[in-house]
Amino acid sequence: MENKLRQRQSKGNGELSDKSQAYLHIHAHALFSSLGRLVRNPFTSAMTIIVMAIAISLASGFYLIVVNMQQLTGNIESTNQISLFLKSNVSDTSAQKLADKIRNNNNVEQVKFISKFQALEEFKVYSGFGDALNMLDKNPLPAVIQVLPKNTLGDVQGVEVLMKKFNHFSQVDFAQMDMQWIKRLQTIMQIIERGVFLLSILLGFAVLFITGNTIRLELQNRRDEVLISKLVGATHSFIQRPFLYTGFWLGFFSGVVAWFLVMVMMNTLQNPIEKLSILYNGAFDVLYLGINETVYLLGITSLLGVIGAWVVLRYQIRQIKPE
Repeated sequence: MENKLRQRQSKGNGELSDKSQAYLHIHAHALFSSLGRLVRNPFTSAMTIIVMAIAISLASGFYLIVVNMQQLTGNIESTNQISLFLKSNVSDTSAQKLADKIRNNNNVEQVKFISKFQALEEFKVYSGFGDALNMLDKNPLPAVIQVLPKNTLGDVQGVEVLMKKFNHFSQVDFAQMDMQWIKRLQTIMQIIERGVFLLSILLGFAVLFITGNTIRLELQNRRDEVLISKLVGATHSFIQRPFLYTGFWLGFFSGVVAWFLVMVMMNTLQNPIEKLSILYNGAFDVLYLGINETVYLLGITSLLGVIGAWVVLRYQIRQIKPE
């Protein structure tokens, strides 16, 4: 009895294995046969892929521009310091204690204390009035505490709250920071990011329509083949499978070409970007598409190709009926 059960179980496992192999064979045949059809029509395939690649490269290029601008604003953010001008009667010791207290604040990135003497020496160097200042009996400049808040561009409201808190310190005469400039920069970045997002959506629809139209023309050229398949009882899934893989290949190759186009564009901009980097003390490096971003790019373009093909096939195959 046990031997019979084992034989039935092994037979069932063998049938499942055979079905799995047959399933994989069918998909592999559809995958490579669709690739072969693209290769046999190189001009038409290349034109379609290039048009799709241009749309994809525009979206990817604007994405890289935003990423590089965010890097630039990150460097600008490091200059957005709150300057706390202390009262003239505050000693350097008391000012240093206040700086240590501010440094323990979780919303503060960095604190720099400038004593009265240091402020006077810096003013002599950069103002050009060194001789006139030497004639003064008393140092007129106050001690200053420079505070760099965390995320000055992303949390303007938090910076305003921080400034109000600093103004309430008894040692502080007044706090200064150009909040209006920060708000403008933040608004500009939000507009650019949303604009790139909307443009990417529009270009994504363009890829869908281009793929769909290509698959529709391919389906019309193979109308007789589809009719014969329906006459012998083929399902819609079986008929549309090679066309879906055609959409996959179109999306994948257009993603690869778009990647090369983006690299060429960024290499063209490399020289002026390096000159800009010199103005920022070499702190700005051009960013390219990384490995993860490249994988995402190819995955998204391949998926768009499959979706564009599926949308067209779902309607067009039903319209082809044997007479």
